[in-house]
Amino acid sequence: MTAFFDTNVLVYGFLDIEKRQRALDTLSAGGIISVQVLNEFTNVARNKRGRPWQDIEAALSVIRLRFPEIVPITYDTHASALALARNHNLSFYDALIVASAVEAGCDTLYSEDLQDGRSFAGLAIVNPFPRKAR
Repeated sequence: MTAFFDTNVLVYGFLDIEKRQRALDTLSAGGIISVQVLNEFTNVARNKRGRPWQDIEAALSVIRLRFPEIVPITYDTHASALALARNHNLSFYDALIVASAVEAGCDTLYSEDLQDGRSFAGLAIVNPFPRKAR
């Protein structure tokens, strides 16, 4: 199994006390991320979590060590994402994550943002943070 991780898994693993352990457990098997994930992580850490640049750069260093395979976003990735967004009613940035995961040959995408159990071209969506029943 080759896993791809959406930004929210890394954000929770590095920046969230409540969901940290579940995120770290999910990340422990390793997998692939994209440059988009690094960009979004940086944006969330700085603009939503108010982290100083030094902390962000330290976290990114750890992430890059943990994920030696960081896939680029190419024109083909962009074109695939447009088709996914149009045909499956996804936000463009979610579609870009899906397209990157499919292009990387992954069979699992860990994401809180997409519908758990849904699949795209052999890529299964798994939400590692299911809501607890009330």
